[in-house]
Amino acid sequence: MHPPRIFLDHTATTPPAPGVFEAMVPYFTERWSSPAATYRNGRAMKRDVDSARARIGALLGAAANEIIFTSSGTESVNLAIRGVAAASQHRGRHIITTRVEHRAVLDTAAQLEREGWRVTYVPVDSHGVVDVGALESALTDETILVSVMLANNEVGSLQPVREIARSVKEHHPSVPVYTDAIAAAGYLPLDVERLGVDLLSLSAHKVGGPKGAGLLWVRRGVLLRGILHGDDRERGRRAGQEDVPAIIGLARALELALPEWSARAAHAGGLSARLMNGISNLVPGTTVTGHPTDRLPQIASFCFDGVDGEALLLQLDVQGMAAASGSACASATLAPSHVLQAMGLPQALAEGNLRLSLGIENTDEEIDRVLEVLPGVIERIRALRR
Repeated sequence: MHPPRIFLDHTATTPPAPGVFEAMVPYFTERWSSPAATYRNGRAMKRDVDSARARIGALLGAAANEIIFTSSGTESVNLAIRGVAAASQHRGRHIITTRVEHRAVLDTAAQLEREGWRVTYVPVDSHGVVDVGALESALTDETILVSVMLANNEVGSLQPVREIARSVKEHHPSVPVYTDAIAAAGYLPLDVERLGVDLLSLSAHKVGGPKGAGLLWVRRGVLLRGILHGDDRERGRRAGQEDVPAIIGLARALELALPEWSARAAHAGGLSARLMNGISNLVPGTTVTGHPTDRLPQIASFCFDGVDGEALLLQLDVQGMAAASGSACASATLAPSHVLQAMGLPQALAEGNLRLSLGIENTDEEIDRVLEVLPGVIERIRALRR
């Protein structure tokens, strides 16, 4: 008999939240007209999309017409960076970001470099936290965007986004600040005015919503040019037929997750604290990665000396546990995490990375099982490498 499955990879994706699928079903079976149509059914669909937009705006402390629906978090990232770059290149061709951003940010920045843009990658400390002073020093009259994630999706470290936004606005008030808040959704408060940023992205499937849905919030007045062309939907900022079921699912998932962030954080934080304390005590040669206190409550990230991360994931899978090593988006490359490398961890240690990310359905009994199984698994892997 196979052991029961324990899902510990919520930062990669999450199971659908209760009620999300049910909210979407009518838009597959009954309410399937185009929101752009002028006849009655189309107008009804447009009202539903506008209602979802308004409800999401209220959750973020934003105006409804500042919300752009996209197909994913990755598209939202691309639209934020490339959209601002295209609209602002007359003012300058310099972007600032960090070395620990999600690959969607880093790959987009790298592509802009190939197109002649200059990108400054601000370093981080050993906890993965950006050096604010270095970021301030990198600002020039040519800078047109600062992109810093709210929280790291691999090690969980929080970035001082509010401080960065204040500093940028003090020295260069016309430079917009963008934050990728995808990993933080449902576990941190997301009020755009409190954060002080100008653009913010979210993804539905990270908070119990459907895959294939995301959003970009853009503060009114920020210059942004669409990167998809073909029609003038989303106020001319994104072309393409609206995926109404996905939009409805996104709105419902955010309504369930964002207002409950404190209770969700308390639950996941208690479980991750048990993991970090227990594994540190039970497994010699353990390094807990990320900031010790200023971190996402649902992520527990480790590096184990003398352990291959891929072998560890395979052995945990046999034991019925789904986990990750580094970023899910980079797991197929088998390369050491760029985040851990930016934090200065030796490559040999970074190769022994394990990320356990919790969700609202995880239990104390599941954590007991991890603490029972993991030490033996690591010992067996180390024995094979001796």
